[in-house]
Amino acid sequence: MTNEDQISAGAARIPAAAYALCLCIGLVGANSLALGPIAPRVAESFASGVPAVMTASAAFGIGTAASALLLAGLIDRFGAGRVLRYALLAFLAALAASGAAPALAAFVGAQLLAGLAAGLALPAIYTLAALAAPAGRESDTLGIVLFGWTLSMVAGVSLSAVIADLLGWRMVYAIVVVAGLAAMAGTTKLTAGGNPTRRTAPSPLSALRVPGIAPLLLACAAFMASFYGVYGYVGDHLHRGLGLPVSAGGLLALCYGLGFGATTFLDRWIDRLGPARLLPLFFAVVGAVYLAMTAASASYPALLAVVFCWGMANHAALNVLILRLAALDPGRRGAIMGLNSGVTYLALFAGTTGFGPLYASAGFSALAGLAVALMLVAALAAALAPRAATASA
Repeated sequence: MTNEDQISAGAARIPAAAYALCLCIGLVGANSLALGPIAPRVAESFASGVPAVMTASAAFGIGTAASALLLAGLIDRFGAGRVLRYALLAFLAALAASGAAPALAAFVGAQLLAGLAAGLALPAIYTLAALAAPAGRESDTLGIVLFGWTLSMVAGVSLSAVIADLLGWRMVYAIVVVAGLAAMAGTTKLTAGGNPTRRTAPSPLSALRVPGIAPLLLACAAFMASFYGVYGYVGDHLHRGLGLPVSAGGLLALCYGLGFGATTFLDRWIDRLGPARLLPLFFAVVGAVYLAMTAASASYPALLAVVFCWGMANHAALNVLILRLAALDPGRRGAIMGLNSGVTYLALFAGTTGFGPLYASAGFSALAGLAVALMLVAALAAALAPRAATASA
């Protein structure tokens, strides 16, 4: 080791790879979250309704879940860096197809393909984040990577509604593809990640036998279903329920993203206090935010304030959840992160499809009420997860 390496190791600096992975998260997040705010414009283009357009989000979720559950073992076999680069290329091609889709069916199909690529990209990103993190700064490093969700909200989703109003929704996907090419350039120096085995890739489903994983995956499912179920329809609630322009969804997404990013400075305290102690508490806080959302649903300024808190609470909860999962079995981290992504996007499907009928019949406040119940399930599951299952407890 050179003197420069020794100084760097002693300082335990956040590695440059974390910032490249942050951009990759932002790319995937822009597609995952942009459809909600622009759904009214997409629906008008295809002469359809918002719930029908949101089936594209459900298709993206199903594709991501299927890919993560069936193919994420390739990460442990070939290396996370290599898998990430190929997945990002496929993802960009699917985004281009989405923007050029001539009909709703083609748009849904393109989003399904984007999901298949994202199902490999996300667990590869989280695996590389865990591998790159210096000892004692795991939460800090992951916080930088998760800041990509803030980038997708602030620089992507919040602008997408404005772009959809001014230039049309197709231009949103064109801009994301261009930004994705820049993100790809940042991955060229990433190593393969870990020690590729070249053996047959294990199924991520085999990681279900890892002690402590079941309650954490249940918590993940409840957490993500509540988020995507509420987020998927908040744009339509602003547009149709409150009579605001589509661009109002952009400002709301901006507030969420700023809240999500504002929590980054607290990540170092997570490493000191221990993820196992904090996870049930953070899930309970998210539930309290949804409870406040039911009271604020009729006021746009009140919703903006609550959504800022929503972003803060979700960042803290997501950070700790991924830390706990990543620490379960370092030798099978790729498979475990594949399970995490699979459950996350099955929850996206369940949230967008299951919350839709409730939204149509009972309105937005009912969605937030259901989310409160789901977060109680998440908090209970996290509390029951054995603390010995993570080295960080």
